[in-house]
Amino acid sequence: MSKRAVVLAGGKGSRLRPYTVVLPKPLMPIGDYPILEVILRQLAGQGFDRVTLAVNYQAEIVRAFCGDGSRWGISIDYSLETMPLSTIAPLCLIRDLPENFLLMNGDVLTDLSMLNLYQEHVSQRRQFTIAASERTNIVDYGVLHARENRLTGFEEKPKFNYLVSMGVYILNRSVLDRVPAGQKYGFDDLMLDMLAHNEFVHVERHSGYWLDIGRVDDYMRAVDEFEDRQKQLLPNER
Repeated sequence: MSKRAVVLAGGKGSRLRPYTVVLPKPLMPIGDYPILEVILRQLAGQGFDRVTLAVNYQAEIVRAFCGDGSRWGISIDYSLETMPLSTIAPLCLIRDLPENFLLMNGDVLTDLSMLNLYQEHVSQRRQFTIAASERTNIVDYGVLHARENRLTGFEEKPKFNYLVSMGVYILNRSVLDRVPAGQKYGFDDLMLDMLAHNEFVHVERHSGYWLDIGRVDDYMRAVDEFEDRQKQLLPNER
């Protein structure tokens, strides 16, 4: 069965400036490859045969690099935004989406099996699946709890655990029926909408590797770690 993916590759990468003044964020190099090429190689290796790149900022550079996808054994087409539409509304510009498809950000470095995520979503007939990663935040200070001027509690460098979206999703096309025409509508809008209507959204926890390279610190970490993790991230590469 044909498997379709949409990769969001149109952001300006403001948090990565000045690097993204010259290159669009998805083409920032990680080892020998731009991050977008890593994603395309992963998708091809996991059986996705068609990828739509949703582009906007520096779209011509992305198109010149990726072409038709033949060098990776996949078919690539493009959907161009004429105005910023956030993360979900751009999907409404793509008229031939299948019933279920993968959606992901173009700056995600992970060893997640997108194929397994897709197959589980389809077999369980879900509307929306979110890949999620556990994160821990350590406060670098002694935290005081006070009522007026009286100390009521104290924590030395407390840790907070939380679950974050990895920027990788599987959608049933029906969720797009709620997207307002011609307006920005993002992942946050969709989740709040579905929660308000008490609709089920599946959260799939991933305990493996994940980095969002949208910030300079995370990008530099990805550059440092990619060589050691290349076989883990691209197991189908020789």
